[in-house]
Amino acid sequence: NLPSMRTPTEMIVGLVLCPCGLLLTLTGTLAPSWRKVSLIPDQPVDVVWEQGIWDICKEQQSTHDRLCGQADELGYFEQVPVRVAQGLMPSALVVTVVGLVVAALGVRCWQPEPRHLVAGVSGLVLLLSGLMSLVPSSWYTQELWALPAPSGSTLTVGYSLVLSYLGSCLEILGGVALALSFHHYCKE
Repeated sequence: NLPSMRTPTEMIVGLVLCPCGLLLTLTGTLAPSWRKVSLIPDQPVDVVWEQGIWDICKEQQSTHDRLCGQADELGYFEQVPVRVAQGLMPSALVVTVVGLVVAALGVRCWQPEPRHLVAGVSGLVLLLSGLMSLVPSSWYTQELWALPAPSGSTLTVGYSLVLSYLGSCLEILGGVALALSFHHYCKE
């Protein structure tokens, strides 16, 4: 009875979704647009502040002049959801890279048969990394309107927060798919 030369579907799904999730989470972590602040009192109407977890940028939309490195006069970076995101988002990225390395060792790329146990463990690691990036994204969203902003300004969700959510969900789905490899391991 010869072994099948096909890579199991759950491994392919996991190895497609998790790197996509890594790219989205990386972009969401680095880009300074978790929250947009517009209609700021004493500022021109077309000025928008984009607040991320590392930087605050000020953009005049009519001229597209953008200046990052704005002073944090309101104590935005001292807020607990921002501090948690500063810690957990890079940590989740590192855990994702570790999970992908373990997944590469478990999938058939390096040997004639996939190692189902190793692929399953990588799925759990990737599931953990997705949860690690989902927690700060969710908490930040919950506290979005409570974080300091000029009174009377309008607050909206920025694209970085959306990308962080999407990346987290893709990592969770990919991790679950790879964790399904435990089923094959148990059958062996």
